[in-house]
Amino acid sequence: MRRPRAVWTPVRRLLSTARELRVLGIETSCDDTAAAIVTSSGRILAETNVHQHAVHEQHGGIVPGLAANHHLMNLPLAVRSTLEQSGLRIDDLDAIAVTRGPGLPASLSVGVSAGKTLAAVHAKPLVGVHHMEAHALMARMESAHVRFPFLCLLVSGGHTLTLLAHQVNEYSVLGSTLDDSVGEAFDKVARELRLPWVDAQDGGGAGPALERIARQGDPRRFALPVPMDKSASARLLDFSFSGLKAHVRRMREAGQFSPASPQDQADVAAAFQHAASRHLAKKTALAFKRAREMQVEVTCLVVSGGVASNLAVRAALEDVARREAVEMVCPQPRLCTDNGVMIAWAGVERLRLGLLDPYTIDFIQRWPLDELKRMGYERRASSF
Repeated sequence: MRRPRAVWTPVRRLLSTARELRVLGIETSCDDTAAAIVTSSGRILAETNVHQHAVHEQHGGIVPGLAANHHLMNLPLAVRSTLEQSGLRIDDLDAIAVTRGPGLPASLSVGVSAGKTLAAVHAKPLVGVHHMEAHALMARMESAHVRFPFLCLLVSGGHTLTLLAHQVNEYSVLGSTLDDSVGEAFDKVARELRLPWVDAQDGGGAGPALERIARQGDPRRFALPVPMDKSASARLLDFSFSGLKAHVRRMREAGQFSPASPQDQADVAAAFQHAASRHLAKKTALAFKRAREMQVEVTCLVVSGGVASNLAVRAALEDVARREAVEMVCPQPRLCTDNGVMIAWAGVERLRLGLLDPYTIDFIQRWPLDELKRMGYERRASSF
């Protein structure tokens, strides 16, 4: 497809200018409708995040059709609110970035359609963003210490993986979950404990509810097994949380604790959180070992994704980073959960390298992160 000169010719001049670039990011991969405008110097000019916790709590989890319908209702107002906060118009922006995948198909389609339309109508460069790359790069906006290559642990409701970030658009996945993600396990154990969801402006849901009550619990009262800890799987870099989640369910079914007892809730939550955190820490330590075997000297450990806001998880991983003599960097908690800022910043990082997309792109539901480099992107900035 021939590139429209109205868009691509100014990109060459845009990338050579010394002024700050301004990128609008749109995120609709799951149930949060988010938009933000970020500059190439890392300034957040405006952001809007519309949560759907009240919509999905009564169903015990995310309902894809409802999530997509609410994105349709919320996204136009989220974009308008973000522009009004920033005092900018679409014409003042340098690019539009939108989550292309992975995620819920119906939710992704809402954001991708909106992002493509805005970019095409206003003749702006379009950047289709990999959701997990956005999580990985978020720490680079907040800290100058995050330099390539770095080791990254991505922990969220949909993903759990360790990866080596070699540079923008190039990642090696070292380990991934064999079953449930850690965020999904947190949510399902919270459901076993019948915990009401936390509805917070900076991120909420079932997982944060479990973390909150676990602070009052004794993790030693219920001894939960650390997954993949006593067999050949202990040497694997992959994760597994389904057994830990099932263990809690069997305990409830056997009457070993009562979800009606606040103390039982707190103690089981604390025990689960302790076991999950140890599992993440052990596999992250193995990832450091693998990086050394690959002769990659990592500069730091980045922990991102929604579960990275969990303080117990952070503490366990800080111990690993300390033993490896590297700094651990986490985005601030509100930027660990899904948000428009991370999409806009990933857009900035990719725009700088000329990694742009045509207006014909579609969403990608399942999208392994290490496939990015093989998708035909070229470092085209110098050719515009």
